[in-house]
Amino acid sequence: MGNAHLHSIHVHPVKAIRGLAPREAVVEPWGLTGDRRWTLVDDEGKVLTQRRHPRLALAAAELLPDGGVRLSAPGMEPLAVPVPRPSDTLPVEIFRDKVDAVPAEDEAAHAWCSAYLGIDARLVYMDDPATRRPVDPEYARPGETVSFADGFPLLLTTTASLDALNDLIAQGDHADEGPLPMDRFRPSVVVAGADAWAEDDWSRLAIGDVSFRVAKTCGRCVVTTTDQDTGERGREPLYSLGRHRRLDGNLVFGQNLVPLSRGTIRVGDPVSILE
Repeated sequence: MGNAHLHSIHVHPVKAIRGLAPREAVVEPWGLTGDRRWTLVDDEGKVLTQRRHPRLALAAAELLPDGGVRLSAPGMEPLAVPVPRPSDTLPVEIFRDKVDAVPAEDEAAHAWCSAYLGIDARLVYMDDPATRRPVDPEYARPGETVSFADGFPLLLTTTASLDALNDLIAQGDHADEGPLPMDRFRPSVVVAGADAWAEDDWSRLAIGDVSFRVAKTCGRCVVTTTDQDTGERGREPLYSLGRHRRLDGNLVFGQNLVPLSRGTIRVGDPVSILE
């Protein structure tokens, strides 16, 4: 592990759409600054993801200095959306969680999202990530919270494990679909210099001066089969994960992290396994 280091950082300002790859990021208790503080919801307040709307992969969000976002997508004029002022919240349903969120003030944002997806869609903002949504209580410690990420503040993957998975895909029945890029897995941080699948045994680590605990392995869903450049779906990597990486009924790749401290992480930072 002497050569393990932070290979890349990924921030997704709006859940389910394309994000950014900054050289550094601030780690807050609920995740990377600016990560998944925004999300789209339908007319019933349910969060929209690539699971049912793969076209979201083709949209992109740029983080603005005030925490707002600049939306862009094929066939759409870009739109800048500021952080909404404090106002009445809207109940939002994200998987099994009920979360209060603040709707974007500009009706143009809702019109933009609805026109792009072809359904009634609204853009909402998590105004207070310190209180709005707890981490899954089965894996959380008291007081831990998360943004609109699937369940945990950060997701870690490694380049060696992706290489190993791509080797498995190359040997399987859908070899023509590989090799897959890392964006299929939408990680927060990617580590290079570790052995393949070494992260299975990590329980606590540090990236630079910031420490994290490993909450659980990450069970993967149909989003990983979605080409992030075209929105088209295939069979991989779920087919190969199902044959080689099945754990407690889940197809796993990567580890969910919870920060134990605050600080700034930078590409190239050493990664130390503490436990």
